[in-house]
Amino acid sequence: MNLRNAKYSLMGAAGTLLSLTAFASAQDAAPAAEAAPAAAAAAAPVLNSGDTAWMLISSVLVLMMIVPGLALFYGGLVRAKNMLSVLMQCLLIASVVMVIWVFYGYSLAFTDGSAFIGGLSKAFLAGITPQTLSGTIPEYVFVVFQMTFAAITPALIVGAFAERMKFSAVLLFMILWVTFIYIPVAHSVWQSTGWLFTAGALDFAGGTVVHINAGIAGLVGCIMVGKRAGLGKDLMPPHSLTNSMIGASLLWVGWFGFNAGSALSAGPIAGLATINTFVATAGAAIGWVFIEWIVRGKPSMLGAISGVVAGLVAVTPAAGFAGPVGAIILGFVAAIVCFFFVTTVKNAFGYDDSLDVFGVHGVGGIVGAIGTGFLASTSFGGVGYAEGVTMGHQLWVQIQAVLFTIVWSGVGSLILYKVVDIIIGLRVRPEVESEGLDIVEHGERAYHS
Repeated sequence: MNLRNAKYSLMGAAGTLLSLTAFASAQDAAPAAEAAPAAAAAAAPVLNSGDTAWMLISSVLVLMMIVPGLALFYGGLVRAKNMLSVLMQCLLIASVVMVIWVFYGYSLAFTDGSAFIGGLSKAFLAGITPQTLSGTIPEYVFVVFQMTFAAITPALIVGAFAERMKFSAVLLFMILWVTFIYIPVAHSVWQSTGWLFTAGALDFAGGTVVHINAGIAGLVGCIMVGKRAGLGKDLMPPHSLTNSMIGASLLWVGWFGFNAGSALSAGPIAGLATINTFVATAGAAIGWVFIEWIVRGKPSMLGAISGVVAGLVAVTPAAGFAGPVGAIILGFVAAIVCFFFVTTVKNAFGYDDSLDVFGVHGVGGIVGAIGTGFLASTSFGGVGYAEGVTMGHQLWVQIQAVLFTIVWSGVGSLILYKVVDIIIGLRVRPEVESEGLDIVEHGERAYHS
């Protein structure tokens, strides 16, 4: 299980035990011989219905992030002729990954093994029953919660090459990517035998595992597939900012399951992650609008929702470690960095990241992952580091986690895109791109005049 986050699910029980021990000492009411069995019983995993209820809700909230949240957010940003293609990609990617997760994904990610991958002892969820516990919740619930993370991460990638990649190629690539890229990174960061876990990397809810991982894959993908036909010549504005606004709002609501759910309990750390998810996102929306207003003269709805997503991304790794003031600063800074990246750096290098997957998720994830190394310090209102760890050491570990994710996802994704290109080809034909993916690949239109 996600032991780094799971330790917080035991905080409530540990605090209760300490309080009882102090009371007994003050009253001199219980002999030491009787305290030992009580302590052992308190330490044993016990089902907690409140924690279970919260994790069930969190899992459903993360699903809402994918469909309809991400689907509508991305769908509104493309041209009308490609709306359904984006919705289909988000829906089917999530569906395929859920099946993979049951077959072998959960076992490879969350059983002990090497520094980079687990084993197959729980393939097809072998050995798990409704009574099997993972901390204070049923293991099935933990499986589902982590399944939603695995499902949304590859869906994020499609925004980078939207409007020009074959549906069959998207599905094949995502199957390979989840297997060879996502699962090893998740194991490395969140499982007790993973090398970044043992190194002490702080990633509360997926800054490296989800956002940097997907952002780098998106960057490689948009370069491999090539630019959209007519880019720089034809107008390609979002066809429905209304849909995108609704999608971004659903993402924000669902993100509480993503971040606060990663505490794996309905306790103090879930509360910390909740307030951080509120205020970091608010700070980022303000930051993006502020800088856009200065640079471009007008604050836009597209800018505001881009800031919302940038803030959500940046606070993800820090949600359970930073304090609220630090979270606001993190969101504000991340939004400004992402703004300049998508408006300046992308144009300078000339790649076509259609919906700024790398510029927001990749860059925002990097800012958040490294920023967590600062903001976890009690000096900045955070929860503090592990015993004996200094800020300098923690920052170095965070940088290692970022670099590992960039290299693993970048090199691995490049190979997988090439394999898919050889097998079935990545890009649709020019006439298909001109007509629109909706009608040619799916036989449907999002809108009828």
